[in-house]
Amino acid sequence: MRNHAIFLDRDGTINEEVHHLSHVDQLQLLPSVGEAIKQLNAASFKVVVITNQSVVARGIISQEELGDIHKTMKKQLKSQGAHVDAVYFCPHHPTAGVGAFGITCDCRKPQPGMLLQASADLNITLENSFMIGDTYNDLAAGHAAGCRTILVRTGYGTKTERQLDGRSFQPDYIASDLLEAAQWIIHLEG
Repeated sequence: MRNHAIFLDRDGTINEEVHHLSHVDQLQLLPSVGEAIKQLNAASFKVVVITNQSVVARGIISQEELGDIHKTMKKQLKSQGAHVDAVYFCPHHPTAGVGAFGITCDCRKPQPGMLLQASADLNITLENSFMIGDTYNDLAAGHAAGCRTILVRTGYGTKTERQLDGRSFQPDYIASDLLEAAQWIIHLEG
């Protein structure tokens, strides 16, 4: 049986937007995120984090340090009764990347590479899935992968919403936060 998933951007969607988050002490979950993910878990969605992490490309932190941040995020969510099924990150940046990380890749959003990889790894049907994020690059990655898209007004979302006019596509829904997005999906799919 194929799974359906909720792909979530990390910074500005799950946790407070911190420019170049580079230490676990900077990780602060947004209000109601645990409840939102808990409801999506209960509705049998795979919950997958899809995040660009130029902090690795720039040499600010190592992939191991990024792993520690993700372990802390999972632990914080678990304490609220929620879990994510997987975390995919892009460590590249085409202009600011150092060494092998300074490349143009197919995984950095707005490219759909991370969603396509997650689909293959987790047996996910993309057309029955959603990408939720606070930037147009998040939405563009989901759209390119064939997912429905939701813009949240947290993080950069309010700014992104003001810049939607004239874009090649519009999100399927705009939510104040992840909990509203989750409830809209559950109602829609129910």
